Amino acid sequence: MTALHTPAHAGIPAGDVPTWTMLVDGAWTPAASGALDDVVTPAHRGRVIARVARAGREDVDRAVRAARAAFGPWSGEHFTVRQRALARIADAVEARSEELARLTAADTGNALRTQARPEVATLVDLFRYFAGVAGEVKGTTLPAGDGQLQYTRLEPLGVVGAILPWNSPLMIAGFKVPAALAAGNTVVLKAAEDAPLSVLLLAEICAGFLPPGVLNAFSGLGREAGAALVEHPGVDKLSFTGSTEVGRGVARHAGERLVPASLELGGKNPSIVFPDAVGDDLVPGLLASSRFARQGQSCTAGSRLFLHEDVHDEVLDRLVTAMGALTVGDPLDEASDIGAVINAKQFGAIDDYLRAGREDPAMSTALGGTAPVDGPLTEGYYHLPTVFSGARNEFRLAREEIFGPVLVVIPWREVDDVVRMANDSHYGLAAYVWGRDLDRTLTTAHRLQAGWIQVNQGGGQVVGQSYGGYKDSGMGREVSLEGMLAGFTQTKQVNVRLRG
Repeated sequence: MTALHTPAHAGIPAGDVPTWTMLVDGAWTPAASGALDDVVTPAHRGRVIARVARAGREDVDRAVRAARAAFGPWSGEHFTVRQRALARIADAVEARSEELARLTAADTGNALRTQARPEVATLVDLFRYFAGVAGEVKGTTLPAGDGQLQYTRLEPLGVVGAILPWNSPLMIAGFKVPAALAAGNTVVLKAAEDAPLSVLLLAEICAGFLPPGVLNAFSGLGREAGAALVEHPGVDKLSFTGSTEVGRGVARHAGERLVPASLELGGKNPSIVFPDAVGDDLVPGLLASSRFARQGQSCTAGSRLFLHEDVHDEVLDRLVTAMGALTVGDPLDEASDIGAVINAKQFGAIDDYLRAGREDPAMSTALGGTAPVDGPLTEGYYHLPTVFSGARNEFRLAREEIFGPVLVVIPWREVDDVVRMANDSHYGLAAYVWGRDLDRTLTTAHRLQAGWIQVNQGGGQVVGQSYGGYKDSGMGREVSLEGMLAGFTQTKQVNVRLRG
């Protein structure tokens, strides 16, 4: 198991496992209550790999006050100061990329080779990207005549409360933290209670290049630390990634306080295959879009696969063969394509969906369908790739976000029908369209109600491109310059009458 770093100044002595505290105002400090939470690796049931301080309301208040005190000096710096800090953080993260990747694999269950290392690489790219565009936080001058100077200023919002999920904590931190900092905000960062370690290590790296209080980070329970951050009157912006259910609560509190909020929530994403899409690159693309390498624990997973009837059986057979060849195993094993799901609760929820799929007489189990029942995989929270065929779009498994390695295959014939089915969801985050007729694929893409659509590819978010959802998949955009300006700045209009 990977070794975990404990800050020497943590204030709590390590026992049998390392102890992590919280970063507040540039110092590592224990929770006011002294409470600690065990961090259990998904790879081995019950194996505690670290303990982390459990933040409460008093701790959140200290962090917010520290961020507010640091905001004035930080926002008042020339943009090149913030730019240099972000660039240096990127270099430092890159230098410790393997440490971060191994910690991510142990912490989240994501496989080292297929997910954890690429996630750290994306994090580096995000810090470098937002360092590069820091100078674009600028206003405009209006042509108001010789007697007037009229201009706008883009100013930072203030203290940003950022709440992270457990499925890809470093990548999502990269969506929020460097953008907020580049725009001149300060940040209070809450790590997911189930996977806090890599985020705390990232905070430690960042602290070496930022003034005290500019970035504060802690772990804690959502109902305690998360709620305290959402409700705190000193927070000027909320940036949340997680479930739609929790996101609604964040939005309600933000609305009551009239503070801006960005929400990246759930998805039940369609993947539409036209008959002319069949080729050597189709199945690898479908594998990527399924997010099975992340155990299906991705809000952008193409979990509803619409196969045209003319190629349904051929594509299904090829896809099942490819998915069946994937190796499920210890996240830290280089041979593993797929790691472990996050915890017992999620493991059980996926198992319930598998049972519902097996018991539905209208569907067939093309692959998998059950959790491992013997052997080494029973030592952790492992699920095997599962494909159900013969589904209809109104089935439960085609409507609810499973957040596991489960694919539901639905046949179609008419374009209007598949577009209708794809859009018949309260989610609208991502979609995938596969076909060689570019006019047809683009026309279809334009008809889909989703915020992020890929044509003939299934990879992840691209740094610099706008990312966000429609409908119940959230509001606001991340990853891009436009997202930074819209999400982390506010516009001030200044009108000056000049002496004539």
